[in-house]
Amino acid sequence: MLLSIIFVLFLPRITAQAESLNQKQFVYDDAKLLTKEEKAELEALSSKLSKERNTAFLIITVNGTEGKNFVQYVEDFYDEKAPGYDKPHGNTAILFLDMKNRDVHLEGYKKAEDYLGNNRLDSIRKKITPFLSSGDYFKAFSSFITLSHEYMGYRPGISPDNLVFKWWFQLIVAIGLAGVIVGLMAYRTGGRVTVNSHTYLNSNQSRIINKSDRFVRQTVTKQKKPSNNNNSGGGGISRGGHSHSGSSGKF
Repeated sequence: MLLSIIFVLFLPRITAQAESLNQKQFVYDDAKLLTKEEKAELEALSSKLSKERNTAFLIITVNGTEGKNFVQYVEDFYDEKAPGYDKPHGNTAILFLDMKNRDVHLEGYKKAEDYLGNNRLDSIRKKITPFLSSGDYFKAFSSFITLSHEYMGYRPGISPDNLVFKWWFQLIVAIGLAGVIVGLMAYRTGGRVTVNSHTYLNSNQSRIINKSDRFVRQTVTKQKKPSNNNNSGGGGISRGGHSHSGSSGKF
């Protein structure tokens, strides 16, 4: 009986610990961009939000990729370190920064590959790049974690940046709708206007016979759409056979 009580009391604690047994470290700052306090704060933020999405949000910084392509470097990291919040080689989202070549690369594995596809990673990368360019690495890394967590709250196929999901847009729509309803109510209580354009027109004496518009010419202006050469990357498969989404650029 005593053993049963102990088992019931400690089972929730054991289960909670088991949820994060695989991933103990979330920030790999080999380029030494963060202070001790900043790194600890990012570790705590990532640990908390990773648990909510059952996905490990990792930060990796280096000074050079040992001659490897940066995509291959991150893929090899996933193959060899076997990260994943749920299990080895599990759900993982990675922000990789190479200070030597000024490359930023994002990847999503397993659940993160579905919920953080190429387009969503492109959007996240574009939002954090200004912070990277200005040297505010802590802001860039914390934004990556929070944005990844936010985007994974929307099912795949939906754009999280759509105005429909913005609270301020919903507020404007609600206020506008309320205004329309009030306006209609006021209109109906004030009676109807029966005077129109034909009220004072005598069609028998009017000299206006007909009216028409004549099309003269059409002018078409063509302008070349500018290309963005700062976007590259996309999904791929590591040498260990693990598929992933991706987004790459310079900062």
